[in-house]
Amino acid sequence: MAKPRIAAGLLASAMLVSVATPALAAEPAPKAQVLTLKRVFGSPDLSGPQPQSLKLSPDGTLLTSLRPRADEKQRFDLWALDTKTGQERMLVDSKKVGSGAELSEAEKMQRERDRSISGKTGIVSYEWSPDGKTILVPIDGDLYLAGLDGKVTRLTENVGGALNPKISPAGGYVSYVRDQNLVAQPLGGRPRALTDDGKGTVHWGEAEFVAQEEMDRRTGYWWAPGDARVAVERFDEAPVGIITRAAIGANGTKTYDQRYPAAGTPNVLVGLYVMKPDGSGRVKVDLGKETDIYLARVDWAPNGSALYVQRQNRAQTVLDMLKVDPATGKSTILFSEKARADSWVNLSDAYRFLDDGSLIWNSERDGFSHLYRFNAGNWTQLTKGDWVIMDLVGVDQAKGRIFFTGNKDGVLEKHLYSVDLARPGGRAPAPVRLTEPGWWNGASMDKSASRIIVSRSNPDQPTQMYLADATGKRLSWINQNALVAGHPYFPFVAQHQATKFGTMKAADGSTLHWEMITPPLVAGKTYPVFFEHYGGPHVQTVSRNWGGALHQYIASKGYIVFMIDNRGSANRGVAFESQLYRAAGSVEVADQLLAAKWLKKQPFVAPDKIVTYGWSYGGYMTLKMLEAAPGVFAAGVAGAPVTKWELYDTHYTERYMGDPKKDSKAYAASSALTDAPKIADPMLLIHGMSDDNVFFENSTALAARMQAASTPFEMMFYPGFTHRVGGPQVGEHLWTTILNFYGQHLGK
Repeated sequence: MAKPRIAAGLLASAMLVSVATPALAAEPAPKAQVLTLKRVFGSPDLSGPQPQSLKLSPDGTLLTSLRPRADEKQRFDLWALDTKTGQERMLVDSKKVGSGAELSEAEKMQRERDRSISGKTGIVSYEWSPDGKTILVPIDGDLYLAGLDGKVTRLTENVGGALNPKISPAGGYVSYVRDQNLVAQPLGGRPRALTDDGKGTVHWGEAEFVAQEEMDRRTGYWWAPGDARVAVERFDEAPVGIITRAAIGANGTKTYDQRYPAAGTPNVLVGLYVMKPDGSGRVKVDLGKETDIYLARVDWAPNGSALYVQRQNRAQTVLDMLKVDPATGKSTILFSEKARADSWVNLSDAYRFLDDGSLIWNSERDGFSHLYRFNAGNWTQLTKGDWVIMDLVGVDQAKGRIFFTGNKDGVLEKHLYSVDLARPGGRAPAPVRLTEPGWWNGASMDKSASRIIVSRSNPDQPTQMYLADATGKRLSWINQNALVAGHPYFPFVAQHQATKFGTMKAADGSTLHWEMITPPLVAGKTYPVFFEHYGGPHVQTVSRNWGGALHQYIASKGYIVFMIDNRGSANRGVAFESQLYRAAGSVEVADQLLAAKWLKKQPFVAPDKIVTYGWSYGGYMTLKMLEAAPGVFAAGVAGAPVTKWELYDTHYTERYMGDPKKDSKAYAASSALTDAPKIADPMLLIHGMSDDNVFFENSTALAARMQAASTPFEMMFYPGFTHRVGGPQVGEHLWTTILNFYGQHLGK
């Protein structure tokens, strides 16, 4: 489940922790301009030009990225920067290349699952060929090969959608999924289908719905090193129940019979096969006797001698690492991760198979996410402490050093660290921080871990990107994005309000972090509060990063903007997160209400003018908070809420809530429908009418329940929009609607 991240921000009181950040601008700000919603959602992006999907060419001479157009911030083109000369040029213009054809429904759904590209147009992904001479570029459902001279060659012709395109590791093939079958096309040759029975409910080479939506796995096939073999997932949706989804648009309604695995109902039947690049020599992988499983991750050994498969049980309490003989399909369990009592096993991409046969592995076995080395059956813990690893960024195998991001220096910051694989004298090596304090950092590295691409931001500085060496030393800016004259946000710097942070204690003594932005405070005056929340697991909302301009706009309208991370939120360890086990709508609601009551006691807050807002799980939280504590909030907005967890998908829901057939009491207690008639405060319900994630039925069920009880509320539904209601025009309408609703009930 995903939630839209709007902005970051927070205020000063005795509980606040100050943040050391650089000045907003290196020169005097111009005459202040008034920030408007139209400008917040318009082009160019107020956060400045933000290149995405940065990649170094195999020889390191070019740094490629996707960049938004100045006049159309949702459309991206492919650019290249010469790392020696600093010169940059557009390699592929998305408006000059492509057929303009409408995407297939399958590709639309894939993009909806991938939040990083949802709502974007033009070029949203690309891949370098291993020899560094060409780049594979998907546009409008077809595939193109771009040369470094700017010449673009079309590889496919009206194939009806080319899903999951890849260039094979040795560069011999371009592969993709067409009409539910895997196709491999030798470069310069004709395409050949490796499978032929993909039709109806059978799919080859794709990731099933829950793998895309909840498991962060977007493909269903994996090439072996050297192009010798390819492992291919086959899944059959026949057991999955059909939900007739109405995509209600402005000019009509389309209905789709969508296979949707709701909690407690059957999942797809999953199989895995290994075959040659022409489809011959097919071998079925032994995934075990139990068929009700999740295919979580698939990887090849660096030399192609073995296939490694992560198999997760339906309850998500056991994750087995299988080692598979690709010649026979025979598998053995290499090791297993098992959940603590009243918890689950989180999936992770923070692992790496090394050339010597060992494995760098991420585990929460000691209560926090840390790195271990598995070698010849033996485990060595590489990091330790009451903090968490977030991403494995790179491994320098020659020097025996690994690079990762984590929050060792505090929950509110994310930093890049390095640590030695060796343990001198048997002691655990000490991680070395490679990024500056006061920032939220992301990082990626080349294959040899010799260079780092760092992206960073803080509440006063939109995302910057720079190239660094393996010690963290900045070599050059990729995108300095300084808030100086010419930057889109520079005219609004004068009204930018600082973000402040603080903490409070939950009922069990847990430390909860909060953030706040205020308008300029006048002594003796009180202010309304825009109280935003998410509340669900696997998400952190409070951090020292740039949050965009929307919260600044809301603060400019006289609101205090407030957020707090409750128990159950991410990056705090197993015990903290597991408090939501079989308990949605419990401690997270209590923690948010605790914060609301704390706000009411602050001398600068108008206690009767606190309004609350949330989307997705946050929308669910709005309902549960209004139901639990009438009168605490002056009004609430529930966006795309889950109202009954039996309506949501298996992998997400059962991880936290269990099987509704076995844990019916937990589901009954978590429902937002039962107590909906108790909502006495003004409430606005919002939903996209084509939502294929949190189905529109969630909101219609709530509306029917409240109408039957004669409980008043307001609605705003968006024809044609899915779980993401966003974009230049609709974003302005959405937030005008929300703020007008609040204004009506606050007398603003």
